[in-house]
Amino acid sequence: MAEKQDKIIKKIFDFGGAPLLTVGVGILFLLETRFALRKRKISRAERLKTNAVLAATAAFSLRLVLIPALVKTAYLTKSKNVGLLRLVKLPPVFVHVLAFLGLDYGNYLWHRFNHCWTWLWRFHQVHHADLDLDVSTALRFHVGEVLASVIFRGIWAAGLGVSPRTMLVYEIFFEGATNFHHTNLRLPEHTDQQLTNFIVTPRLHGIHHSIIKDETNSNFCIIFTFWDKLHHTFRADIPQNIIDIGIPYVREHLKPWALLKMPVTITPEWKLPDGTIPQR
Repeated sequence: MAEKQDKIIKKIFDFGGAPLLTVGVGILFLLETRFALRKRKISRAERLKTNAVLAATAAFSLRLVLIPALVKTAYLTKSKNVGLLRLVKLPPVFVHVLAFLGLDYGNYLWHRFNHCWTWLWRFHQVHHADLDLDVSTALRFHVGEVLASVIFRGIWAAGLGVSPRTMLVYEIFFEGATNFHHTNLRLPEHTDQQLTNFIVTPRLHGIHHSIIKDETNSNFCIIFTFWDKLHHTFRADIPQNIIDIGIPYVREHLKPWALLKMPVTITPEWKLPDGTIPQR
């Protein structure tokens, strides 16, 4: 079983998705350099060095822990014939589509939990503490957050009864969408508005990274915007030029070691260093 799991991961993710994602990040990096959506506050080189360290630790846990755990869960539920999608009699293509949508909804919920539950926010705040937002921010996650997600995402996938192949395909789209909507890429406004009917764009996710708490607690979706609209957490009414990126109690660029230690420090109140609460 372990050999079979390793084989499908290598075929779909390592030799299929990973190269495409790497090329995609490179393209997005070039595009956001040429067509910037927001003005930078911090040196790009300085941020890249910091985010690269966080990305390396997160990528290690993603590939060696999260993905194998999710694939193993998918094989286990398949062998036991459990999961909601295994109870319905539908053509395979519809089952795969429902599984894909179900996984995306699960990640919407997981993202909200990261903002609602203090112990999860301690890890997720490392991602939001970036004072600028670009494709490198998409790779900047605390290793603790990635490992914690294994539990929720594994249980969710088991409940759905997702196949190993669908799980891996979704993970590739998940990573690609995360890279895209974190970019500092300025799309034509009309194009952006049309895309937001279906998927998350850089403008939408820029609102999510605002220091205004009501704005941060919006636009939780990863791929599709359906879930934010369903739960009334969708916002597209804030212009990018008035958004201050980051979290109010961190207004300086932190080094990697300080970021890795953030979860074990006391989470400050949602206030600026002068004690005021940022408001629109």
